[in-house]
Amino acid sequence: MACRSCRRQLLLLARQANTPVTAELYYYSAVLGQQSLRRAAATPTTHEQRRGFRSTPARSGLMDAIRNSLKRSSEPYRVVAGTKSIYDACSKAAPYKIDPIAVKAGTTPKTAEGEDLGEGKGMWHDDFKLPPTFSTWSQVTMLHMYLVFARLRNLDRDAARSWQAQLVDHFFFDAEERMDLDHGISSRALRGRYLKDLFVQWRGIVAAYDEGIAKGDAVLASAVWRNVFKAREDICVRDLAAIVSWMRLSLKMLDQMPDEALFIRAGAALRWPAKNEFAVVDKPARQLGDQLTQNTTPAGRAASA
Repeated sequence: MACRSCRRQLLLLARQANTPVTAELYYYSAVLGQQSLRRAAATPTTHEQRRGFRSTPARSGLMDAIRNSLKRSSEPYRVVAGTKSIYDACSKAAPYKIDPIAVKAGTTPKTAEGEDLGEGKGMWHDDFKLPPTFSTWSQVTMLHMYLVFARLRNLDRDAARSWQAQLVDHFFFDAEERMDLDHGISSRALRGRYLKDLFVQWRGIVAAYDEGIAKGDAVLASAVWRNVFKAREDICVRDLAAIVSWMRLSLKMLDQMPDEALFIRAGAALRWPAKNEFAVVDKPARQLGDQLTQNTTPAGRAASA
């Protein structure tokens, strides 16, 4: 019986390996074979004739067919490997750990919403005060995935769909594995129900962030507040502003990458910490700066008095 990682790789490759290549090779081989037979029938043969390698006709059509078929057959492996590297960079943003002994004993701490509460360190837990739970990990991971997902739209239609589908598949394979190993959800039917809900969340996240990117920072901050922070009332607006600024910067960095380098360097664009944008959002806007300058003048102080 194959292990979990082997089954995952098999499913990923099976999804990509759906392009028939043997029929095309047979076609080119048959055509070139018929041409060789006609050429041999038209040329009289003698016992003194010797065949050398230099006299062999060039079979560029067959070689091109083989080269193209090999390229197509290796494309699924390149897509799976490239998206796995990108996904690893996305999934490491908000890591957390659940004590397996506590899971087996049923003594895992719970949040107010009933989620398993683990242990986590990092920017999203320490600076943005997000709890180390599966929900936090999935929302932060999907936030990073969306940035790459949006950049992949600039590729050709078929290539974009292939890379996007594989990136999403990596996430759901990993999510199911975490449900089983970290949270003790051994029922495949129950995991499937949770994965369906998670897929609905992913579709809603893509639509919400697309709307925010198109309509402005206020709408984008509202989408981040609803999804990442679960619409909490005690959220700091400064945190939302820093995350929105980080999203804009990451999209700009990904857009500046050429398509060839995107599959190798996409993770580098996501390594920029969102907390570094606090220095940007703490600066007053130009209009607000002018108002503050006016209020600090003697006339402004007299008017306020």
